[in-house]
Amino acid sequence: MTRTAAPVTADTGLREHILRLKQERRAVILAHNYQPGDVQDIADFVGDSLELSRQAAATDAEVIVFCGVHFMAETAAMLSPQRTVLLPDLEAGCPLSECATAEQVRARRAELPGVPAVCYVNTAAEVKAECDICCTSANAVRVVESLPEDRVLFLPDRNLAAWVQTQTPKQIIPWPGVCPTHLFVQARDIERLRREYPEAEVMVHPECTPDVIALADHALGTGGMIRLARESPARTFIVGTEVGIIHRLQKEAPDKTFIPASKRIVCPNMKRITLEKVLWALEDRRYRITVPDEIRARAVRAIERMLAVR
Repeated sequence: MTRTAAPVTADTGLREHILRLKQERRAVILAHNYQPGDVQDIADFVGDSLELSRQAAATDAEVIVFCGVHFMAETAAMLSPQRTVLLPDLEAGCPLSECATAEQVRARRAELPGVPAVCYVNTAAEVKAECDICCTSANAVRVVESLPEDRVLFLPDRNLAAWVQTQTPKQIIPWPGVCPTHLFVQARDIERLRREYPEAEVMVHPECTPDVIALADHALGTGGMIRLARESPARTFIVGTEVGIIHRLQKEAPDKTFIPASKRIVCPNMKRITLEKVLWALEDRRYRITVPDEIRARAVRAIERMLAVR
């Protein structure tokens, strides 16, 4: 489709154009905590993937522009099937979510009869459809503990599974997947920064490796990191997750200092979204993300079971 306006190059003009089109399209813009700072600043809501999808479902928007990666837009499409969900870059995928396919999950479950499957929200819709219940990094332990069985298949992140295992007596059967971005957080980085900033609190994502988590004060998802930054009396934090969150943390607690555990912790997929692509998504209504009804019905059940866990 031909775009409806001449190219806009100045950032201020670009933002104004996006905001005008957003109103015309009755759209809401969501941005994950790992998005570039200028994309976060244009969004109506910034947060983690499930939080954003639930916020969008509660609005009266007709269009959802999800600035994140593919599985996140899928989740929004499943929770808001009556709305148009757009992902500004169709190539914005997630290597972790690609570590498990529906066929692989069916095969593994056949080897483990009677063992429930818990899938991290960082999975494709068709994988969620093959699992009993979904989880986030924040509620993974509560979800596992809510199940009556003593053994649980946990996918796709082996590091998150290992962390959950330290929090529960149940036997966690891990999937061999991993987030490559969080592998850039290394124990030697944490040790060096602790020496340099002995007063700092260390918070890392549970997708980090066990040796990194063992050196941290807190293993938290992005939402938990933001709450800790606001509420902790600490003035300095070492942050072991994707560097995009530093922008959000600095806005939430401008009087505090946030130090990335490594400048290499950059997710290239998250950084595929730009203001220009947000504009083009609104102009051309691209790229629409949909989930087949049969898969959606089963995947949403796994999400709803998670939401029922208290």
